[in-house]
Amino acid sequence: MLPTPAIRALTRALGSKALKDRRRRFVFRDAGHGYDQFGLQPDFVALADLVTSPVYRRYFRVESYGAHHLPGSGPAIVAANHSGTLPFDAAMLWADIYRQTDPPRAPRAMADYFVPSLPFIGTLFARTGMVGGSRGNARALLQAGELLMLFPEGTPGIGKPFKDRYRLQEWREGHCELAIRHGAPVIPAGIVGPEEQMPQLLRLPGLGPVPYLPIPATPFPLPVRYRILYGPPLDFSARYLPEQADDPDIVRRASNEVKHAVQELLHEGLRLRTGVFR
Repeated sequence: MLPTPAIRALTRALGSKALKDRRRRFVFRDAGHGYDQFGLQPDFVALADLVTSPVYRRYFRVESYGAHHLPGSGPAIVAANHSGTLPFDAAMLWADIYRQTDPPRAPRAMADYFVPSLPFIGTLFARTGMVGGSRGNARALLQAGELLMLFPEGTPGIGKPFKDRYRLQEWREGHCELAIRHGAPVIPAGIVGPEEQMPQLLRLPGLGPVPYLPIPATPFPLPVRYRILYGPPLDFSARYLPEQADDPDIVRRASNEVKHAVQELLHEGLRLRTGVFR
């Protein structure tokens, strides 16, 4: 991995004026050595901005709707659907949130247990804000006023069969337990496009911590049009006390509400498009 000064020089040399402005306005909590407590580093955030920019603007041609629902500060949770064989949808959602918030916020993606352990990739993702999806990590981030990015479908969502596209899989409930306990609003997000980007032919058993190896029908993702839609925040703190996060019925009810909101956003996104590539 390139050292931080080299990353900084690269983004200054190749970055657009808009990218440099986002880097200048980006605020993070320095733990005293240039990184935050989970390893995020602003120059790597700018590098991710640089790398995702042509994919975001020219390849997937992302259209963003309802980004005014994203809070400019304070703890919050973005809960989105997950799909596409490989997690390009997570990268595009990260890029969209970073571009659409003012000042720019690098969302803290909560990854499945095996992702942080991947050589090189785990460290690189941590530098841009990803953290392991443990309850303790989520609690610390929300207490610090961070914006979490969660995919309650998890790995089963990204690996769903093509016939089940845009149908939400089993919906994990932990994000609502966190939201109620820490008074953080949940912003539902629907991502339309990635279901068609890389249809799977089959899945092979995984190696080590990786649950499976997908065999896609195409060697690289197709240039589908992405549409990302955000819904109004769901503020469960207005209805429930923090201690009610221990009530499984309340958490399940809240989770079903988020799932329904995301599914409705997917329906709206599908109504907006006139074709997979348009």
